[in-house]
Amino acid sequence: MFIHLHTHSNYSLLSGAASIEKLVETAKNFSMHSLALTDTNGMYGLIQFAQLAIEANIKPILGVYLNDPNDSEINAVLLAKNRIGYSKICELITQRQLEEKFSLPEVLSKIFCKEMSNEKNIRNSDVIIITSSIKLLNQLKLHISNSALRTIYVEMFLTQKRKKICRELYNFTQNNNMPIAATNVIHFINKEDFLLHKVLTAIKKNTTLSSLTDDNLVEEEQYFKPPDEMNKLWKVLPEAIENTEKIASACNVDLELGKYKHPKFLLHKNENSFSYLWKIAFQGLSQKYQPITEKAVNRLQEELSVIDQLGFSDYFLIVWDIAQQAKKLGMMMIGRGSAANSIVAYCLGLTQVDPLEHNLYFERFLNLGRSSPPDVDLDFSWKERDTIVKYVFDKYGTDHVAMISTTVTFRARSAFREVAKVFGISETEISEFSHFIPWTSAENLPHLAEKFPEARHLKFNDEPWKTIVNIAQKIAGFPRHLSIHPGGIVISPEPITNFTALEYAENKGLGLIITQPDMYPIEDLGLVKIDLLSQRSLGVVKDTMEKINNSKMEKLKKLKIAKDNVQIFELKKDFSN
Repeated sequence: MFIHLHTHSNYSLLSGAASIEKLVETAKNFSMHSLALTDTNGMYGLIQFAQLAIEANIKPILGVYLNDPNDSEINAVLLAKNRIGYSKICELITQRQLEEKFSLPEVLSKIFCKEMSNEKNIRNSDVIIITSSIKLLNQLKLHISNSALRTIYVEMFLTQKRKKICRELYNFTQNNNMPIAATNVIHFINKEDFLLHKVLTAIKKNTTLSSLTDDNLVEEEQYFKPPDEMNKLWKVLPEAIENTEKIASACNVDLELGKYKHPKFLLHKNENSFSYLWKIAFQGLSQKYQPITEKAVNRLQEELSVIDQLGFSDYFLIVWDIAQQAKKLGMMMIGRGSAANSIVAYCLGLTQVDPLEHNLYFERFLNLGRSSPPDVDLDFSWKERDTIVKYVFDKYGTDHVAMISTTVTFRARSAFREVAKVFGISETEISEFSHFIPWTSAENLPHLAEKFPEARHLKFNDEPWKTIVNIAQKIAGFPRHLSIHPGGIVISPEPITNFTALEYAENKGLGLIITQPDMYPIEDLGLVKIDLLSQRSLGVVKDTMEKINNSKMEKLKKLKIAKDNVQIFELKKDFSN
C-alpha cells in the first residue's frame, strides 16, 4: 500500500492547511497503517502527531522538510529510522534555525562522511533522505561516494505541471542507479481546501488574495490523495509505491513518551543527590523550627522519602540552587503554588509559608500516586528575573538549557481580522466589526450573534462577511507563530537537541533560544520544566522597601544626639525589624 511520506500540517506555519487531528483521522479512514509528518523546518507538532497516530493504531513516521535558506531549489525530506535518527533530525532543524551560514548540501554531505567508513554503515544510516531537488542531488554527487548516493531516495511527485521535472528525475535515477519514492506532497486535506492555503499564504505575506502569484502557492493537487488513487497513478512504476512501504517499515522511533529525563545536580564524588538533599533540608529545619519538634522531623522525613521514591531529589536541588543564587544576589523571590504544602520546600527556602502552622497537606503537592514532576513556581522581580535565567544557562550549559515556547494560535478576533485583510477590506471597516467580537474561539464566529449579546448587531450573514467568517472559522486554533512561555525553562540531562529542536524567539535580537514544541509536548517528552516567573509587583515592593530603608538611614545620619535618646532608639528598633 502507498504511504504518504511528505506531509505538511498547519505547523508548517501559515502554509499547511491541515490540522494534525484531520491528517490522522483521514489516514485512519483510508485504513493506512503508517503516516509521516514532515513540516517545514520544524517539529512543532511532531509529538502531538506521534501521540494521536499511536492512539489511532497508525505508525507515526517522524521527519521534517528542510529547505536551504539561500537557495529555494534545494530541499529534502528527512525521516528518522530510530531514536538516534530522531535526535539527528532535531539537531539539523536547530542548525537550520540558528546558524546564519547553514547549507543543506553541506550538512547532508557531513552525515554521509561520518558514516562512510564502510558499506554497512551507509546502508544502516539512522536517517532516510528523500529529495526531488536535482540541484541538491548534483551537489551531493560531488561530495559523497556513489554507494552513499544510492541510499538517497529520489522523490517523484507527479502532476501536470511537474511532468518535465519528473522525467529529469527519473533519468537521474537511471544514470545513478538510485531508488525512487512516490509522494503526493500534502498541504491540505481536500482539494477545495486550496482556498484555505491561499488565505494562510496571503496572511503570511501580508498581502491580499488577488496579489498572490503561482510562485507563492503550492499546487492544487497537494491534498491527501487516497492510497488507491496513488497506486493507479504509479502503476507503470510499481517500485515507486513499493519503496514507500519499504521506507515506512524501516522507520521505528520510540520517543519513550512519559518517561522522565531528569536533569542532574552537580555534586562531589562522594555525595549522592538524596543524601545531599537530606542534609540541607535538615539544616533548614534547624533554622525554621526552634525548638525542633517531633512533628516537624517526622513530616520532613516522610516528604523526603516520597521525593526519593519518585526520583525527584535532583529537581529539588536544582530549584534550591537557583533560590540560593537569588539570595546571594540580594534578589526578592517568592515561591508559590502547591509547593507551599511542602515542608521540604519551606526548609529549602523555596516557599515562605509554614505548612505545619497552616495545616497544609503535602499530598496535594506530591504523592506516590502522582507520577508527574513537582511544580515549584518561583517569582522574581521583573528587573532581576533575566539575571537568574542567565545563571541557569551558565551553570548547566547552553546545550542543556532552553526556554519553553508558547504556540500563539488564531482566535475569533485575530482570525476575523487577518482573513478580512486578505480579502482587501479596509482597516476602518474591519475595526467596526472586530471591536465587538469577544475573546472566544474562532469556531464561534458564525454564531456570535446567538451566543454573545454585544455581537447581536453584527451582520455576518451578509457578504462578504459571511465568506470571511466561514473561512476564519476554519483556521480556529491554527498555530500562527511561537512566543516565549511566561516562565518555563527546561534543563535536560543530555544535549537538549537529543530530545527536541530549538529556534530563536520571535525577537532574534534578544538572543533567547526556545524549544519548538510548547509546554505540553515538552512534558510528554519527559523533559522537566522549572518556572522562573517575572512579577512587576515584586519589583515595586523591592523599590519601595529600598526607599524606606534609605530614608531611615538618612534620618539616622542626621540625628547627632545621645545613644540613649528615646527617638533614635525607636528608629533603630524599627530599622532592624
